[in-house]
Amino acid sequence: MSDVEYRHFLSKARAAMEGGDAAWAVQSTGEKVAVALALNRADWLASMNYTMAEAIERAGPVWISLLPRVVRALDSDA
Repeated sequence: MSDVEYRHFLSKARAAMEGGDAAWAVQSTGEKVAVALALNRADWLASMNYTMAEAIERAGPVWISLLPRVVRALDSDA
């Protein structure tokens, strides 16, 4: 797993955390579902008609494996 992917995921999650829906809405579909999972935003997933299981599948194994690390980093930012 690449540190580049971690930094990319974390930057997208931070952008959405700071900018809300407007920052999240411009992300790619894969980024959006992964970020919604990281931010625990089931409402964002629902707005895309994604279930949690579908979101996990769409985010892919690399970003799902990075999810706990990203969430910890976001928690330490707060």
